[in-house]
Amino acid sequence: MDQSELFKKVRKIEIKAKGLSQNIFAGEYHSAFKGRGMTFSEVREYQYGDDVRDIDWNVTARQNHPYVKVYEEERELTVMLLVDVSGSSDFGAVGEMKRDMMAEIAATLAFSAIENNDKVGMILFSNKIEKFIPPKKGKKHILPVISTLLNFQPQNKGTDIRQALEFLTDGIKKRCTAFLVSDFIDDSDYAHALSIANNKHDLIALQVYDKREMQLPDVGLMRVADAETGAEKWVNTGAKKVREAYQRRWYERQMKMNEHLQRSRVDSVSISTDEDYTKALLSLFKRRGIAR
Repeated sequence: MDQSELFKKVRKIEIKAKGLSQNIFAGEYHSAFKGRGMTFSEVREYQYGDDVRDIDWNVTARQNHPYVKVYEEERELTVMLLVDVSGSSDFGAVGEMKRDMMAEIAATLAFSAIENNDKVGMILFSNKIEKFIPPKKGKKHILPVISTLLNFQPQNKGTDIRQALEFLTDGIKKRCTAFLVSDFIDDSDYAHALSIANNKHDLIALQVYDKREMQLPDVGLMRVADAETGAEKWVNTGAKKVREAYQRRWYERQMKMNEHLQRSRVDSVSISTDEDYTKALLSLFKRRGIAR
């Protein structure tokens, strides 16, 4: 798309995502995601019931009266967006394109993070690491991030979630909150990388899928192409066995994904391209807030 079209689309997403993050997600986002730990805030006079382990002995000695250190949760986060830009994300039969929804979800999360004064970074991946934007704060940083999301043209078509997770684990040294946004159409084994990434960081998986991927329509002979390999073949969708095999393959992949996520204790949500993603995100945020 040309620059004027890109600017209009960025501006449209900015307005929508910023409104959502301010009016819907602000409180839920704040309560759902943890900071890196507890940080020193101030000292105050000792009160009955305070933990003696918090006594600041230096201040106590100077004032000749017991004082304790007060800590508060460190709210500032680093938020990393791991966004799948593989060939399969360009599919869209019901609702909008998967890639467009992934971009809008990532933009909404980015604005929510900026409103909370957090840093935001991004990893775009296919079967390679396509683009890495280090985490920074501020609106000047976030708008180029969203522009990249909307206009990026990957060099590769495949999907390698394992490689993206390993890049996150190795490249981001301090603990962060990471959103893995993908359709999870990946037949490789990413279970170990998922577990390691979630042990080091706070990882959340957001699956975006098209309902047409669940079931083939009965429309007779149809030529289909694999978006990631480019391979084409004719498929007889009128054959019940063909449709059943297609559906079975979908459920097998979903079961594998859910097993990996549950075993690694990764919070997740699946969102269809014809659904309102804001409801799914809000439900996830509330669930995490209650679980804390």
